[in-house]
Amino acid sequence: MLADVPRSERPTPTGVERPLVPAEFRFGVATAGFQVEGGFNGPGEPANNWLAWERAGRVEPSGIAVDFWHRYEELLDRTARMGCDAFRMSVEWARVEPRPGDVDEGALDHYARILDACHERGLQPLVTLLHFVHPVWLGEDFWLSDESPDRFAAWVELAVARLASRCRHWVTLNEINVIGLGSYLLGIFPPGRRGAAREMARALDHVVAAHVRGYEVIHRIQPDAIVTTNNASMSLYELDRLVVDVLLSRAAGVERDRVGAWLERRRRDWYGAVGEPGGLERALRRLSARVTEGQGDRRRSLADAVPRALAAVWDSPHERTLDVVGIDYYDPTVAHHARLPGRRTAGGRSWVPAADLWDDLVDPGGLATYCRANAAGGLGLWVVENGLCNRVRRGRSWPRLDGWDRPRYLTANLAALVDVAEAGVAVGAYYHWTLADNYEWGSYEPRFGIFGVDRERGVRVLDTDAMGADTAGAYRRVIEGLRQGDRTVLEARPGP
Repeated sequence: MLADVPRSERPTPTGVERPLVPAEFRFGVATAGFQVEGGFNGPGEPANNWLAWERAGRVEPSGIAVDFWHRYEELLDRTARMGCDAFRMSVEWARVEPRPGDVDEGALDHYARILDACHERGLQPLVTLLHFVHPVWLGEDFWLSDESPDRFAAWVELAVARLASRCRHWVTLNEINVIGLGSYLLGIFPPGRRGAAREMARALDHVVAAHVRGYEVIHRIQPDAIVTTNNASMSLYELDRLVVDVLLSRAAGVERDRVGAWLERRRRDWYGAVGEPGGLERALRRLSARVTEGQGDRRRSLADAVPRALAAVWDSPHERTLDVVGIDYYDPTVAHHARLPGRRTAGGRSWVPAADLWDDLVDPGGLATYCRANAAGGLGLWVVENGLCNRVRRGRSWPRLDGWDRPRYLTANLAALVDVAEAGVAVGAYYHWTLADNYEWGSYEPRFGIFGVDRERGVRVLDTDAMGADTAGAYRRVIEGLRQGDRTVLEARPGP
């Protein structure tokens, strides 16, 4: 299978110059099962923790999504034709275990066929074992339970034991730093609580411990596996790099009773790496530290915020429970996401005090900054998600107000990766979010796809993206050029 042959061992085409990316660098696209497969939360369908929200009309129903469950060969063909050699997908716990202990063997067989189809097309699969959602029978507050890390480990055992022969690259939990944030502070995921900082911290503690348990299970079954988790890049240390530092603290030679002081130093290093903040961002940094550590007689160290996670790290048979650093990069500056109600946005005005996804600020240079900030000695780095959003409302596609389109965005971000790779950062993969317009956590209005989807006429996958651009062609040209050492493919078009 071509996907299993190291690129350095494949024949080099005649006339190809030195590649601008490392020989083993992978280009891919990222997807998630609940967002693309279709067939969840309807009558007789497997149900996840978004079921109540969908039934209550709180969110748009996920429905058929992109119908990847049935159309995976067509969509994988599109991926391969772009020149990609990697494909990120997830195996959905709710589909495989729709009721406690009731394993759907047919679903596992179907996932195995999808993985086989990846290899047949030269696509190295990267499988996520939990992409935000879990079976409804675990309850909306699953991550507050002390049993959640071990229960997650049992799911990992089930999935990996069955699929390890077809996959070597794994993400334990998607955006490990966002699960508790979205559920208990921002209220954008079920159960939808807002401002519940204590619950958010508890969930984060359990999720990080679950990653460690999952890492152990995967390496017991498959010793040569590469296991990661992909943080969503955020400018506040406690919401981002803290997780990775906790996972790497033992391997860094830190004594367990000195982890708190070491994390404080790492926080200073982080802020030095990501840059000086403006007024609101500076205030958010102070607030984040106060919430995490408390004040006065109630002051505690950063290590005290994640006791279960640190116990898991130190009790593990593995000194290091992360094989590569994974990051997702969109608009990481937290202060950017606070906006005034009534502002102009694509397709009208927005009356919520937060930025819409199609208004995220674009900063390809920031990708280079966050790659350098996340570099860890001895570990490679993968960009597991990076993408641009525009809005489609009632069948009408709206361009972004800032004038950015996907071909230029994709090219500019890959140019930033080339820069950091040439500067010595061990960047090993880039997965563009996403292949085709999908279900974006409660709505089909945000569109991130390389390929647009016409939902007014069934689920018709277009050859262009939602803004009418040939993003697939642009990606193909950049991939070919970088592999052949042609720097001209990175030349930016005039800006907006």
